[in-house]
Amino acid sequence: MNFKELRVGFAFCGSFCTMAQALSALEQTAARFGPVTPIVSETAASTDTRFGAAHDFMREMERVCGRRVISTVAGAEPIGPRGLLDALVICPCTGNTLGKLAHGITDSSVTMAAKAHLRNGRPLIIAVSTNDGLGASAPNLGTMLGRKNVYFVPFGQDDWQGKPASLVADFTLVPQAVEAACRGEQLQPLLQARG
Repeated sequence: MNFKELRVGFAFCGSFCTMAQALSALEQTAARFGPVTPIVSETAASTDTRFGAAHDFMREMERVCGRRVISTVAGAEPIGPRGLLDALVICPCTGNTLGKLAHGITDSSVTMAAKAHLRNGRPLIIAVSTNDGLGASAPNLGTMLGRKNVYFVPFGQDDWQGKPASLVADFTLVPQAVEAACRGEQLQPLLQARG
């Protein structure tokens, strides 16, 4: 497999405290693979926070990828019928998005991109970032770990003393997780000691 020709989608959700790390992962992904299509949830596209302005994040995504951000359900829907992607990364993937994926809810640009992409039997790579990964989101995490064509960027507890239920993926491993997923393999070890 020639990874330099791999068409990757890179979807951002509203885990705002990890957006800078996710942008770095996007740059690594764009440097390693073929064309990268940026996708952003409606929340991430419209919410300014103490971590930065939504417009600035989107402009940076477009600069790195050299193409417009997909930010609507209608914009994401053609991904499946047109077979636009070889792999799709959701980084960061919030607990909210994880729950929607686990229960088949398609009401955002990111969940539509995932649904459309998975219909083609191609890999979806999730880089989880949620404060309740070992709490309310744990059942959804377990559901997605068992899904066909779904892979995870290795993750761990990011602050086991201050936030014992919180999980965050190691975003530096996104490119390796994509390559492993395209070979039909889960990058190991899945659980990592963090913080």
